Amino acid sequence: METVSPAVQAEQQHLDLLYRLLDALRRRTQGLKDAAMWENDGTPAGLFNRDALQFRYAQELAVLAAAEDKLCFGRLDMADGEGIHLGRMGMVDDSPARRQVLMDWRAPLAAPFYTATTLDPQGVIRRRHLRTSKRTVQSVSDEFLQAPDGDLADESDTSLGVGGDTALLDALNAPRTGRMGDIIETIQSEQDAIIRADRNGVLVVQGGPGTGKTVVALHRAAYLLYTYRERLGSHGVLVIGPSRTFLSYIGQVLPSLGETSVVLATMGTLLPGMDATAVDVPEVATLKGRLAMATVIDNAVLDRQRMPRRVRVVPYDRGTVRLEPSLLRRAQRRAWSSRLPHNRARSVFVRSVIDGLARQVAQRPGVRQLDPEVAAPDLDEIRRDLAEDTTVQAALVDLWPIVTPQTLVGELLSDARRLRVAAPRLSEQQRAALLRPAGSPFTVSDVPLLDEAAEMLGVIGQQDRERRRALAEELAYARDTLQALGSEQAASDDSGIGFTLSMLSAEDIAALHDTEGPTGQTSDRAAADREWTYGHVIVDEAQELSPMAWRSIFRRCPLKSMTVVGDIAQTSDAAGATSWAVALDPHGRDRWRLAELTVNYRTPEEIMALAAPVLKAINPALESPSSVRATGVLPWAVTVPAEADVSSTVAAVTAEAAMEMTEGQLAVLHAGDDGEILAAVRERIPDASGEAGPGRRVVVLDVREAKGLEFDRVVLAEPARIVEAGPHGLGDLYVAMTRATQELGIVHHQALPPVIDPELLERR
Repeated sequence: METVSPAVQAEQQHLDLLYRLLDALRRRTQGLKDAAMWENDGTPAGLFNRDALQFRYAQELAVLAAAEDKLCFGRLDMADGEGIHLGRMGMVDDSPARRQVLMDWRAPLAAPFYTATTLDPQGVIRRRHLRTSKRTVQSVSDEFLQAPDGDLADESDTSLGVGGDTALLDALNAPRTGRMGDIIETIQSEQDAIIRADRNGVLVVQGGPGTGKTVVALHRAAYLLYTYRERLGSHGVLVIGPSRTFLSYIGQVLPSLGETSVVLATMGTLLPGMDATAVDVPEVATLKGRLAMATVIDNAVLDRQRMPRRVRVVPYDRGTVRLEPSLLRRAQRRAWSSRLPHNRARSVFVRSVIDGLARQVAQRPGVRQLDPEVAAPDLDEIRRDLAEDTTVQAALVDLWPIVTPQTLVGELLSDARRLRVAAPRLSEQQRAALLRPAGSPFTVSDVPLLDEAAEMLGVIGQQDRERRRALAEELAYARDTLQALGSEQAASDDSGIGFTLSMLSAEDIAALHDTEGPTGQTSDRAAADREWTYGHVIVDEAQELSPMAWRSIFRRCPLKSMTVVGDIAQTSDAAGATSWAVALDPHGRDRWRLAELTVNYRTPEEIMALAAPVLKAINPALESPSSVRATGVLPWAVTVPAEADVSSTVAAVTAEAAMEMTEGQLAVLHAGDDGEILAAVRERIPDASGEAGPGRRVVVLDVREAKGLEFDRVVLAEPARIVEAGPHGLGDLYVAMTRATQELGIVHHQALPPVIDPELLERR
């Protein structure tokens, strides 16, 4: 029988306690969810919308379920004798003292687990890593950072263990599953500094491939939501990624960390109800991405306010009224002075015109002269009649119509006259490039234009305004509810309300009363509201965004609290950034700061040595991140003979590589214009997919679809074609070469690009 060490036994006892408490909390929440089915009988649960409250409890149960795996992963033994266990959530025991038995990894006291060293132990004597499987402790490994008497530990003493390195290397070498995992067990010091950085201003995280930019940003979101729960919980966090595939890849990270107040979006889905996937050619994408397009949209809105230069005569009440240019211009200036957007300012314009027309009617022959004391009531009656007259209404609609963003942008880009009026500074060739057939689907580059149009037009209707007013009233009531119920009920285990109210803000409670909007959760309400402003915004692959896209993003976070992650060397989009200053200075020159990640956790040394010259060709001033490991496997290459078919060779090589894999994922990356590769690979591997995701052993992707993703093995098809395919071809090649965690292979018929050193390749 295998002997279990005393350390494992002690940690198992503590883990048993934690899971007992977790199970009790889960049962209690499930009971509250079931109790939410009660009718509104005056009980605290009955104060809220039943469906919304059940939804809230379901979310709480999901958070607790996410904490099930690796609930506790570490322990700190401090010089003052205190022992602190770290895990996915904070927990206290059920003793009268309410003793802290698990510290949330985001708490300030947990920071030394990630940052303490032998040179700076931060009061830590021992750092212990727990390896668990389900609810069982498998092993422990200890790092002694100082002796109990306060002396620094001897770094050369290998008996002290390297638990942190072991846990990290195990995670790096683990097979990929198609979903990103969290890194709360293995956060490194430079990553932790970014995760816990101050939330004010724009923090730009520049890092090469494999440095963990994305996962660090997501853990930063979880940290900020934990630290600033009161401020951010009701406003939520927006995460913008490059593609739906990417969002699917990262989608489980924040829920696994217990956070649900997060909206995931691409630029194509940033507007409610919009899901743009079509992509413009580089020339058009660049034009649409310029900040000057904001002026074009503004001009297009003004073009809808067409005040005639000649008098228009409109039939009314057995006579006529005259829409005189002076009256219309005066009404237009009054509407402009209101500073309301077009659709909302229309009511000001209409009231002013109706007022002028009413005075015309009052002056008709046969209408008695108005006595000053009774003028207002008589004019009011005339105004009401004019406002309800369908002929007058039709005439005013033509002058100042209600316009949707989709109509404005769609007609602007399909009507040569409208485009010429709105964009006089563009050349004829540029306007011709922007024109497209009426009814064409909106592209990703159109979404910032639509957002700009929505801002200029103001599309919220009366019903939405009334709902917002009602919600404001509910919010005031909710604050009273919290004050009345919070302290008394929270102290009572029998009522079960204390747990609920401790997790809800007044804004959440107000939303539970809202029967018109999305149910309950902050993220649902935010995703459905174009004018929602977020507490924090995270932008991934940020180097790909155009200036107009940045304008849309900053609009959603007026406080400019953002985490922007990317790598200028990996820019692929024609409208993307050439530097962070170019991208961000127009929106906040003095509000952004730069942090860098310098360690590559994904890509082995052998692959980075091959990719380094590509980076130098992109920008000689850039340095490759340092890889933390080597695999001993050189990148390899297969040359396709002149008489052979490239797609068939790629398929054969892929099939051979796949046969060697017992687990993990293999990706074939290509230039994006060769559909034959996927068909050829499927002939040999029927379950090969054209989309990345969980459970897909072999995937065939365009290089740009692979941005932000990683795979165990990568087969790269025709790197020369990747370089030739776009204005940032070298950046695409750099991306493709750095997706693999274990092995990189190249299949080519064309000569290799000069930036790839054949001496660093094993020929097969």
